[in-house]
Amino acid sequence: MDNDILRLTEELAEKLRQSPEYLRYISCKERAYADETTRMLLKDYAKLQYKLQAASLSGNMSEEELTKLQKLGELLQLNSDASEYLFAQYALNSLVSEVYSKLGQAVGIDLSMFEA
Repeated sequence: MDNDILRLTEELAEKLRQSPEYLRYISCKERAYADETTRMLLKDYAKLQYKLQAASLSGNMSEEELTKLQKLGELLQLNSDASEYLFAQYALNSLVSEVYSKLGQAVGIDLSMFEA
């Protein structure tokens, strides 16, 4: 592999770790995960999100699980630490998706599956 590409990748990774989006994400995550109940709810929410994304791709979306995800999301929005964490996570994911998109465009790879 090209050493210049690896070096630049490390530089990009460091820039991402210094970004306001990442720093806010880490801060919000620490606050949200400090409470055991909130941590468990956030983990359940993430698992259910991934499960529903996979089900959506295969065409096997469960209305019951979608409703469960919506209700869990509503519950988490009532907790300010959890809500801030989810918004920070979304902002960081958006930044990373934009990076993937630009890299894909540069080398002609369709990465539209990563778009929100």
